[in-house]
Amino acid sequence: MKLASKSFLGFVVDPMGRHPRSLTLQDKGIAACGAGSPWIGLGDISTRPSVRKGLLSTSFSLDLRGGRILTLPAVDTSAAKKFAEAAASAWTDFNLAQLEKEDAAVQRILHALEALKVPDAYPAACHIAPLARDAAELNSRVLSKLNAEALGDKVTSRIAPITAFAADPNPARDAAIEAFVEAQLLLWKDFFDKVESMPLTPEQRLSAVVDEDATLVLAGAGSGKTSVITAKAAYLVKAEIRKPSELLLLAFAKDAATEMSERIEARCGVPVAARTFHALAYEIIGEVEGEKPPLAPTATDDKAFLCLIKEILRHIVATASDVAQTVIGWFAGFFDDFPTQWDFKTKHEWYAQIESRNLRTLQGETVNSFEELLIANWLFQNGVAYEYEPSYEHQLAKTGRRAYTPDFRLTESGVYLEHFGVRKKRGKDGVEELTTAPYVDRDEYLAGMDWKRQVHAEHETVLIETYSWEREEGRLLEALAEKLEPHVTLRPIPDIEIYDRVAEVGAVDSFTSLVGTFLRHFKNGSYRVEDCSEKARTLKMGNRAEAFLKIFGAVFREYQSRLGDRIDFEDMVNRATALVESGSYQSPFRHILVDEFQDISTGRAKLIQALKRQHSDAKLFAVGDDWQSIYRFAGSDIHIMRNFGAEFGGAYAGATGVHRTVDLGRTFRSVDKIALAARRFVLRNPAQITKTVIPAGETDEPSIRIAWTRRDTGETALNDAVAALAATEGKSGGKPSILILARYRFLRPDVGRLQRQNPRATITFKTIHASKGLEADHVIILGADTAKMGFPSMIVDDPLLSLVSPEAEPYPNAEERRVMYVAVTRARRTVTILASEARPSVFVEELMKEPEFGVAVPLEVQQHTHTCPGCGGRLLHMAGKDGSDW
Repeated sequence: MKLASKSFLGFVVDPMGRHPRSLTLQDKGIAACGAGSPWIGLGDISTRPSVRKGLLSTSFSLDLRGGRILTLPAVDTSAAKKFAEAAASAWTDFNLAQLEKEDAAVQRILHALEALKVPDAYPAACHIAPLARDAAELNSRVLSKLNAEALGDKVTSRIAPITAFAADPNPARDAAIEAFVEAQLLLWKDFFDKVESMPLTPEQRLSAVVDEDATLVLAGAGSGKTSVITAKAAYLVKAEIRKPSELLLLAFAKDAATEMSERIEARCGVPVAARTFHALAYEIIGEVEGEKPPLAPTATDDKAFLCLIKEILRHIVATASDVAQTVIGWFAGFFDDFPTQWDFKTKHEWYAQIESRNLRTLQGETVNSFEELLIANWLFQNGVAYEYEPSYEHQLAKTGRRAYTPDFRLTESGVYLEHFGVRKKRGKDGVEELTTAPYVDRDEYLAGMDWKRQVHAEHETVLIETYSWEREEGRLLEALAEKLEPHVTLRPIPDIEIYDRVAEVGAVDSFTSLVGTFLRHFKNGSYRVEDCSEKARTLKMGNRAEAFLKIFGAVFREYQSRLGDRIDFEDMVNRATALVESGSYQSPFRHILVDEFQDISTGRAKLIQALKRQHSDAKLFAVGDDWQSIYRFAGSDIHIMRNFGAEFGGAYAGATGVHRTVDLGRTFRSVDKIALAARRFVLRNPAQITKTVIPAGETDEPSIRIAWTRRDTGETALNDAVAALAATEGKSGGKPSILILARYRFLRPDVGRLQRQNPRATITFKTIHASKGLEADHVIILGADTAKMGFPSMIVDDPLLSLVSPEAEPYPNAEERRVMYVAVTRARRTVTILASEARPSVFVEELMKEPEFGVAVPLEVQQHTHTCPGCGGRLLHMAGKDGSDW
């Protein structure tokens, strides 16, 4: 069928020939003649063809996709109408035919969308994503190209659910999830009422029913996480969502795995095996390789592991002279970027820094400054015998000064050595002058220097001087060597002798712990020393990182050599992961349930990811509390939990990292003044995941108390605290339970004596790390002092560990803050913190300073707490014999 313009009138209306001169209706479209002779497919027509009458003539018009309009001017009206009807009929038939070709797909998707309104399974991303992809593909390929006007209202409304779902599939899935969860909670109400000894809370029930690709349950202290995992596993089996063989339950400790297995079997009546990560990895290796490689004895014994590291360090010092020098230099402090007096605003801040570092020399004494530490260690290393702060050999006349004790006396030569804390500075007049730290009286200090010089001159004793400005210039020890050359003969002590001396005084232990932690992270993340060196350069970590990596590289090579054909736990997990990733191991597991997820390490996370990737519908259900992540030294990486969605989540509707988080919120343990204060305390670190906390009860009495200790009163303070708590009534009228906690085991008191003196209470002691999962009526925390091994510990968050972690935790004392949270939340009713009155820890200062924590400090202590006007430190109260206060 053809429609043409009237030749003369067409020329008059369109003299430039911008429009076609004729249109021919064909099977699949309309062919135009003239004006570029375009072909218009029936699918390109967006609205019904129209005929328009003008003043001079009639025109035929087609609205096309993309907003284009094709017009044929100067046509016969009657012919144009017939052509329009024929074109509209062909257009409608074409659209209906295109839709009919996809009828099977349309019916299938519509059926699936209808079923989604009353889902019989949780609409997880992995289940609904294929439907969303099919709908989007069908819409893109066909439906979006069809014309609603051509199809008619009835047909258009039929496919409307598909086009709406393709445009945004989230509302349909969200509604389906809500419908499924509501129905399941109602259907399984009796089960959730009885699966544990107490009915599950609404949050616990929600955790059991929610079944996203990856589900993270935030289980705060005392919120019943074990009940959640038990209920989840039992529900999956009882509801026939999974067979027991398709469940993989993972725990970090063998006893936790055993308890989990027993509880779940008791709840659902069929055995469901829980494994530790290492047991699973060993099982995978044995199944694929036919035999299990022997396990290194140090893998299961942390103490033996650290002893091995210490032994390897000694072996390296004895056999590798180039590394030995670095090891000894490390212990001597030669690679440390120590702060200076000029970095602090008050004398108290400086003194607190010195005390916290516990500056013990290679010879064993404690010195008063970082620069004195470097000098003492250089003297010792070079065999120059010395005394630190000896009494001056000559009796001095009464001077009004303290007894003169020079910094050092070299015992063989009798030479005295004074280190002066002064720097050089040019004044406005260009004259060089000596300066002191901001809080030091410069004139008084310089006068003291002159007095010391005068004393030595009068008594004809030799005085060598060193200065802070020499360290500032990076030549303190070189200058010292030059000044001493006329007076002493250097007899360098063999490195192995120095190492043994350092080990004897216990200075190797903290370094061994650092190396051990670094090694586990290093193997967990499959790092190379070269990678760490590059990262250290990027982070500008300087000589200390360079020295450490040199030592670590030697330790690691020797450690691997000593393993031989044996494997440690890191090897075990890494090898199992490789077998899963390669497909050598076929996973039967479709649901992976992990307890204590905050303790996950990089290696274990990779194993979970590899298992999950083997099945498109595999789910991860993780229960944990990032507030209780305190095992960094054992390889755990808190960032994995914080980035849970990115690490384990699914993909849906163009989004990745799709996951569900459920906050249990409710604690069954602590009263409000403990639970809420602990929450506020741990959330001072903004990187911690925010969680709701609903306390177990309310109290009007203060629940967190500070008790001061002094050097000779620590035992008395503990005795008094225990006696007071033992006089209270325990749960259900029984004995009160008292849990004594400390950051380190060496603070363990005589528990037997305390128990004999207080038979009305049950008293136990644990390190805080060993107390996870425990609870008591009352908790006593020991040693909350500012010290290297105080609380917070000064030796835990070493910046070097950031080299084998995805990212460092920038917040000060990040992990130690979580350790304090764990300690406080062991308590049901009260927490008593014993802290040094002279140097309380920053945590104690923080708790006392902020009224929101509701911490009780004895009134008399508050009255006697004053700040020293000289240094900014704390003044200690002493009661005078006449009743006066000093």
